[in-house]
Amino acid sequence: MAALAGRYARAFAEVVAERHMDPDKTVQELTQVAELVAASHELRNVFLNPAVDHKQKISLLDVIIKRIGGAQALRNFVAVLIDHKRIGQIGEITEQFKRELDQRMGIAEARISSARELTAGEKKSLEQQLAALTGKTIRATYQEDAGLLGGAVVRIGSTIYDGSVLGRLQRIREEIRGK
Repeated sequence: MAALAGRYARAFAEVVAERHMDPDKTVQELTQVAELVAASHELRNVFLNPAVDHKQKISLLDVIIKRIGGAQALRNFVAVLIDHKRIGQIGEITEQFKRELDQRMGIAEARISSARELTAGEKKSLEQQLAALTGKTIRATYQEDAGLLGGAVVRIGSTIYDGSVLGRLQRIREEIRGK
């Protein structure tokens, strides 16, 4: 299913790029629709039920898009998902869409764990270092993990940069065992 979600996400990202739409606003609107579909079993059933007339489905979609202030391209994209009976995968497609846009815009998601809360200056410095290292703009999320003892661990995609005291102690332990 991930490959299928990726195809839909790439196609919508292409439309967003071609029409010079605001990526952040589009992600927000698509996320709203995905959350609404995920939260309402009845709504999913209406969209997926072949007994419900297609015009009724699209009329309902139009009401939803109008209520959230969504763009026509978003409405058309969700209509395609309904027509192809993929509305049940809208959450996965939305996540793939976010990743696709980030890749196209040169943004990397970084999850940063530190032993203590970092100051604004430390966060900015760390994000600048990561941007220089990756060549991408960094969108960071932070969390505290006292078990690290000191320092920080950064995860960008599948790459982990371990600058924690705990990590250093583990590497020293492995070196001692190896000798």
